[in-house]
Amino acid sequence: MRASLALLATVTLLASVGAHAADDSIERPLTDQPGDAARGRAIVANRQVGLCLLCHTGPFPEERFEGNLAPDLAGAGTRWSEGQLRLRLVDSQRVNPQTIMPAYFRSAGLTRVGAPWQGKTVLAAQQVEDVVAYLRTLE
Repeated sequence: MRASLALLATVTLLASVGAHAADDSIERPLTDQPGDAARGRAIVANRQVGLCLLCHTGPFPEERFEGNLAPDLAGAGTRWSEGQLRLRLVDSQRVNPQTIMPAYFRSAGLTRVGAPWQGKTVLAAQQVEDVVAYLRTLE
């Protein structure tokens, strides 16, 4: 029953943000405001907000000790479309059920979430759009 509710919540969330069942993308932006690449870069590089550099490496010469558990972010803008990047940020388990990447814009159906964070997303919708805008600049 619990797994069914989690699946229903995920399907509902992804449907509400425009995910397509036949592909691996969310084509429709989560906000009416376009993403800002500069703000997105700041989120990706910030170890207290995005936490991206715990697992990823990328074009961040000012950052030491970047991760090596996940793909290099350099070239992300040519490897994935805007919609594919958006889905990977919203809920990467839709692409790879075994991923260790957190769902940055999903709050339902998660396990081991501390009480203060239950029902909340890691990033706000605009932050997701900002990160997508930044990643699209990486060729």
